[in-house]
Amino acid sequence: MAQALPWKTAWVTGASTGIGRDIVLQLAAAGVKVAASARSPEKLAALGPGIVTIPLDVTDASACLAVADRVESELGAIDLVVFGAGTYAPVTIDSIDPKLFAHTMNTNYMGVVNCLAAVAPRMMARGSGHISWIASVAGFMGLPKAAAYGPTKAALINLAECLEPEMRLKGVRISVINPGFVATPLTAQNDFEMPFLMQPDEAARRSIAGLAAGRFEIAYPWRFVAILRALRALPYPLFFRLITRFVLKAT
Repeated sequence: MAQALPWKTAWVTGASTGIGRDIVLQLAAAGVKVAASARSPEKLAALGPGIVTIPLDVTDASACLAVADRVESELGAIDLVVFGAGTYAPVTIDSIDPKLFAHTMNTNYMGVVNCLAAVAPRMMARGSGHISWIASVAGFMGLPKAAAYGPTKAALINLAECLEPEMRLKGVRISVINPGFVATPLTAQNDFEMPFLMQPDEAARRSIAGLAAGRFEIAYPWRFVAILRALRALPYPLFFRLITRFVLKAT
């Protein structure tokens, strides 16, 4: 990082792969004390020395509280959290599995809520802190094959909007990170061309820069974001017609 970052201690979930992993590495390289959590101890160990690694299943609310306690015990008061744990599986209309939908919601949305409940009270008590989570541009609108994933990200965007005014009055910042397509093990499942595909290190750099600037929404890449916002502004008949033609490749 070209400039010193405004945090001393950070906790990142979803830290074993993708954007979360690169956020951990970049924060640590900039001198921030970082605690990294994910389900896989082996993948966490690969982050290297100087990072406190704590395995965690974010669907376990009591475990999230215990990890937050441990982070503050070992590293001091948490200044920044980046909740990035998530899962994704494409859904087609002939494979609607309620268990998959529930698992995706429990991980992507309730996983953030569980971690939020563990850190928000202590930050509000101190009157300082920065809470962020990774949603997605997939939360801007409904898209084919994202029926399990997209609603969880829409919920995370809405959650951030709900909490920001009250949390700001308590001295705590809220940010929501909305990436486009990023090359990760999750997006590797996609069988379609992903426009404006980014690498995780660049996504992490943009995320950290946006957080350091105190932005509420950090969305990238801007051209893809602009296209999606324009689509979302269209009347539904035209919106569905374009989605059918360009995403489903049908007429």
